[in-house]
Amino acid sequence: MARSLEVRPGPAEMHHDWVRLRTLIFLRWTAIAGQLGAIFVTYYVYDIALDLPLCLATVGASVAANIVSILLFPDTKRLTQTEAAAMLLFDMAQLALLLSITGGMNNPFALLILVPVTIGATALERSATIFLGLATMVMISVVALVYLPLVTKTGEVIAVPVVFEFGYWLAIVIGVAFLGAYAHKVSSEIRSMGEALRATQLALAREQKLTDLGGVVAAAAHELGTPLATIKLVSSELADELDDAPELREDALLIRQQAERCRDILQSMGRVGKDDLHMRSAPLIAVLREAAEPHLARGIDVRFDAHPAPGGSERQPTVYRYPELIHALRNFIQNAVDFARTTVWIEAEWRAETITVRVSDDGKGFPANVLSRIGDPFLQPRANASERKEYEGMGLGVFIAKTLLERTGGRLRFANGAGPRAVDPDNPRPTGAMVEVTWPAARLLARKEDALGFNQPIEL
Repeated sequence: MARSLEVRPGPAEMHHDWVRLRTLIFLRWTAIAGQLGAIFVTYYVYDIALDLPLCLATVGASVAANIVSILLFPDTKRLTQTEAAAMLLFDMAQLALLLSITGGMNNPFALLILVPVTIGATALERSATIFLGLATMVMISVVALVYLPLVTKTGEVIAVPVVFEFGYWLAIVIGVAFLGAYAHKVSSEIRSMGEALRATQLALAREQKLTDLGGVVAAAAHELGTPLATIKLVSSELADELDDAPELREDALLIRQQAERCRDILQSMGRVGKDDLHMRSAPLIAVLREAAEPHLARGIDVRFDAHPAPGGSERQPTVYRYPELIHALRNFIQNAVDFARTTVWIEAEWRAETITVRVSDDGKGFPANVLSRIGDPFLQPRANASERKEYEGMGLGVFIAKTLLERTGGRLRFANGAGPRAVDPDNPRPTGAMVEVTWPAARLLARKEDALGFNQPIEL
């Protein structure tokens, strides 16, 4: 959702080259071993008269395909969607042929035809998965109609009743559709969540680096103050003693001028504080204003309100300035400003046990049908997102913000304002979306030794 977020992985459907060739080769070797074992046990133990040369030739095709793949490609090769689909289609055709010459639907191993399409559903895009599923249904239907019967060496035919044979075929067809859809959906959600979590970690690392940089700047302003003051003092004394040497006096004055320039730069850098106390904690309203600061000049009236809840202390709490806290609140504030008609409300209230922050606006709010799903990655939760051509988002920012706030102990609630939808420019009301975050006070309140102290100005 947030345009300020620099990490923008696309939906899982946009990714390619997930499957390593070595993985499919290993699975194929496993299938080959199982097929050979079943053939030899059936032929020698159960005395079923299989066409052994034809069966071994069919399995040999898979062996040859594996050997060719090993010789032509490195172990580290990752298959494209087309290559992976082609390999799985080959495995499916080989298994269908093997079933066709070993009894068709009378072969209890016919259900293994589900394996290639299930693997494809977990690794391939939707179109490739659908193609493999349809190909599987066609192949198993051909196997059900065209096959060599199972016959013992004494001439006895082994066959199940026709109704069971049909039921077996129908179960496999339904299984292809259900397992394929289920595996594809679950794997897509897992990939989406993995991408979103990686983006969350990158966003948090970025905020942490900015915070660390602020501490370095404040420390530099503090540490360089004394040597610059010494340079200024010595250059001033030199200038006073060099009245009879104008050129040298001019150099001394230039040194003093540059020292004063450095002082001015350090003073502007040191506004964040002489030490890093401000980088650790600040009053609650100051943290909220810091989170909202990039969006205060965008033409939307942003109103702040901080007050104690009934029974709460009148003194405003000092809270830790967690980078994830500021980043997440800034994301929700940006979304509110993006979709507000005229006004955004940022409210905070506290009591002894909890601290609550609400961000609301007078826009259209969340659609009722996605309220329960807000926070999922790659979901656009705003009703008018598609109406705004300049608006680009996937819901990833909301997911990241939600994850970061939960990391600080916050519990989130998404809702829509209860007021009337009529627009009243003279009396705007929070009728749009509302995001409420509640923390246990112990997770957010700064300890006394970490509380904001008095920052001393830099004197040179």
